Amino acid sequence: MKAIHKLVIKSYLGPMILSSFIVLFILIMNFLWRYIDDLVGKGLSVDVIAELLFYVSIYSIPMALPLSILLSAIIMMGDLGENYELLAMKSAGMSLLSILKPLIFIVGMISIGSFFVSNDLVPYATKKMFSLIYDIQNQKQAIEFKDGVFFDEIENMSIRVGKQDPETNLLTDILIYDNRDRYGDMTTTVADSGYIRISDDRKNLQVTLYDGESYEQTRSRNWLNDNKLTHRIFKQQKGFVSLEGFELGSTDAALFDGSYSKGIKELNYWIDSLQLYSDKKNASSYEPLLEKFIFPNNKALIFDSLKIQDTIIRQPIVITDSISQMDIYKQKELWQLAKNNAYSSKGSFRFDEESAKSALDQLYKYQVEWHKKLLLPVSIIVFLLIGAPLGAIIRKGGLGMPILVSIFFFITYYMISITGQKMGNEGTWDVYLGMWLPIFILTPIAVFLTYKATNDSNLFNADRYLLLFIRVKQSFTKMINNGLKIWNRRKKH
Repeated sequence: MKAIHKLVIKSYLGPMILSSFIVLFILIMNFLWRYIDDLVGKGLSVDVIAELLFYVSIYSIPMALPLSILLSAIIMMGDLGENYELLAMKSAGMSLLSILKPLIFIVGMISIGSFFVSNDLVPYATKKMFSLIYDIQNQKQAIEFKDGVFFDEIENMSIRVGKQDPETNLLTDILIYDNRDRYGDMTTTVADSGYIRISDDRKNLQVTLYDGESYEQTRSRNWLNDNKLTHRIFKQQKGFVSLEGFELGSTDAALFDGSYSKGIKELNYWIDSLQLYSDKKNASSYEPLLEKFIFPNNKALIFDSLKIQDTIIRQPIVITDSISQMDIYKQKELWQLAKNNAYSSKGSFRFDEESAKSALDQLYKYQVEWHKKLLLPVSIIVFLLIGAPLGAIIRKGGLGMPILVSIFFFITYYMISITGQKMGNEGTWDVYLGMWLPIFILTPIAVFLTYKATNDSNLFNADRYLLLFIRVKQSFTKMINNGLKIWNRRKKH
């Protein structure tokens, strides 16, 4: 390996690792901001939080990796250009593509690995992440007492605390209403101080009270006339209250299986199955519907098995020849039967139509996910071919200008991608066009930037664009003046 190639690789790995951590950190913070209401106040352990952040990190790889490649390529080439190292390489007779050869190899290996990550690791992490979020959302909040406010998160039980010491967690002026007894007995407890905390397994509430008294009202079936009130004074009282919903559940991740949690092989199976089903539904005609509900005997119009005067007519009767001979009640009965058949046919047709529409919607989603698996590796290569020439043209290192340029291109890519994905999911656009539209747009830009960087074009020279603006302004002013002169001449004549 040439010394120049070692220098390029060494200059690239540092920004690559740094930008990856920065982008992942931003995406994880965005996730935490979205779910902050579900996470705060649940008393989650460090293990649970670490597991959730691990799944979120894997889930964010398809979005973080292209941006990291783009940002690191701009930083690396900007540093080489700012320190005149890139100029020295070109002076030695090396072209831009030969300088980027080791970089293209490394990023190519990363893009190949990204396919397997997106195909195998991301679906598994996505299911686990949504399963863990569901368990956290359904977990009740931790016991948090507010001074003078009743805490009623425990079913059939209310607790009021006068004041809580923030350092020792000692509670004072405690009032507890306990109505959990199935026979309707209610206990009221008043204590001067105590401690109330959740056990380590989060299945019980440990209650320790000091200097208090309790009032227990017992009731029988005739509780209106027969009830007892028991009074007891205590110096210290300990007890346990069974809790439900405060411990973290363990929902099966398979319940969150969907198009986003499948690999290429599974997606191919579902796409083929849904395609066959939707084609079958779309190819179906009205003939089976008419034969089953409207014309069951395949004649012009038939009234079969009509009950007339408690007698079932087994032989078909052609209604067009017999309606005029029926009395008004039989005609009404005939009309009701026809109405019911029409409603049945309408319901059957609507069911088939909704089934076909649902299958088609699922088909679009699976096709979108299939293209996503292949889009990630290609987008990584395209972002490298955009970032490296941009860095060579800008010739600014650090995190200032590179971040601004990277954010601009990535937002452009993201907005086009989201639009195409939405149109593909809805069936408005062809899924292939919707998913690959950002690549079709950015690839010519990458080729253009590579061409400009290879020819040492001063693409971002402000003086050049200012001069161009002045020339356009002068031409526009001259054109307006000529137009006014012609107008004045015509006005005089």
